Amino acid sequence: MEIKEIKPGMKHEVTDRVTADKTAKVMGSGSLPVYATPAMCCLMERAAAELATSLLPNGYTSVGGSLNILHKAPTPLRGRIRAEALVESVEEPKITYRVAAYDEAGLIGEGRHERFVVNEEKFMGKASARLQS
Repeated sequence: MEIKEIKPGMKHEVTDRVTADKTAKVMGSGSLPVYATPAMCCLMERAAAELATSLLPNGYTSVGGSLNILHKAPTPLRGRIRAEALVESVEEPKITYRVAAYDEAGLIGEGRHERFVVNEEKFMGKASARLQS
């Protein structure tokens, strides 16, 4: 399958708000009521996944392969978060993104994310086979 529609320079953004269930204290990644690193990672991945999914043919999706980020600043409850994913390169089946997250005060995290385009049916077959004896 060729990834023709996804090109370097394409960007997608998603937004979220810091709620109690997305804090480090509740998610178990820390003890303070600030935006959790796992929540930020999820939002970054969501931006990348939505970009890919919107351009892939039926029966194909993308799955996360790696995520290397720095969480640089805390965001308190009720803060607004914007995450963006920018396509850096496409080397089939891999798509590499530069990801970043911002709150109202500026940059809170950044890094790189790789996703792989897969056939949904084949991928789920492999997943199911892993746990069969």
